[in-house]
Amino acid sequence: MRLMRIGEPGRERPVLAAPDGRHHDLSSVTADIDGTFLAALAANPGLVPPTAELPEVDITGQRVGPPVARPSAVLCIGQNYAAHAAESGALPPEQPILFYKSPNTVVGPYDDVLIPRGGEKTDWEVELAVVIGRRAAYLDSPQEALAHVAGYAVSNDVSERAFQLEVSGGQWSKGKSCATFNPLGPVLVTADEAGDPQGLRLRSWVNGEARQDSVTADMIFSVGEIVHHLSQYLVLEPGDVINTGTPEGVALSGRFPYLRDGDVMEMEIAGLGRQRSLCRPA
Repeated sequence: MRLMRIGEPGRERPVLAAPDGRHHDLSSVTADIDGTFLAALAANPGLVPPTAELPEVDITGQRVGPPVARPSAVLCIGQNYAAHAAESGALPPEQPILFYKSPNTVVGPYDDVLIPRGGEKTDWEVELAVVIGRRAAYLDSPQEALAHVAGYAVSNDVSERAFQLEVSGGQWSKGKSCATFNPLGPVLVTADEAGDPQGLRLRSWVNGEARQDSVTADMIFSVGEIVHHLSQYLVLEPGDVINTGTPEGVALSGRFPYLRDGDVMEMEIAGLGRQRSLCRPA
């Protein structure tokens, strides 16, 4: 399934995007695409009826919200592609690097991204987002971990590098948690439809110029390994989002300029859709 949320912030309604390009209202099934719904769907895969039994809706001209209602946590894995670690001046990590973003950074896939006051080095990062469907704690293996994944989405882990690295005090979250710093979507593709999460192509553009082009097979730690590892240290709840790292091609590399007012970022993952964000000053 391909799940969406349509409407203005705080008033989004759940929608199913059908393979034929039409959209169907899910309000009779759930009030929102949130942790409660995803947990229920994991327990009962037949919860959503066939599209023929759901009313069709026209979403033309309407805002597309993030495909998951505000998660209780946004967990991020740093330097999870060897080439990106190298362009950041670091060796590939021996263990997953974990940092957090504030959940209120999550915005829709076409919403504006606000360059923060005092920000001078705002950067883009296309990433595969993992959305949890079952409560996960002390999982036994990466294989078991994959059974706790509800689905996947396109994520942009926007970063203000000066806040992250120069005034951070050693922690990255200050440069990761500015308002609007996590465009997500347009759709949440359930795990059964997405297929192998290690076989997806990721790309990004700024003002139409190519920046990143890689595949999730190049991850240092796979999706299963990440979820399994995190479950040894914290409890993952349904609806939680995990950003799994970005490939090379960001402004931090020194090869490209940082983002400025008026720049347009586009992020795409094969099979998961494409997002577009205009940069504006906060």
